Amino acid sequence: MEENHMNKHFHDSRYYLARSAEHAKLGLGETLTPYATRLRAAVGRDEEPEEEPTRLEAVREELLDLERKAEAQAREAAGSARATLSRPGADEPVDA
Repeated sequence: MEENHMNKHFHDSRYYLARSAEHAKLGLGETLTPYATRLRAAVGRDEEPEEEPTRLEAVREELLDLERKAEAQAREAAGSARATLSRPGADEPVDA
């Protein structure tokens, strides 16, 4: 029982350490932004480089692409089925 209790403490510590690191990163970014802007202006690069998409954004975009492809395939299959069913004699049973 003591081992599970200690694991809980380590788990909690990791969680709060990760939150602290994230807050430190945000704080540094907020503090350094004016300096970075001035430095870019001084060297002639007024625009910030475009950020790479986060993993979540990349996965979300990938899912949207898959959804669009699935919709297109479904439309194509439905159109093909309609064309097949609208042909003369399509309602006649096929002898096996």
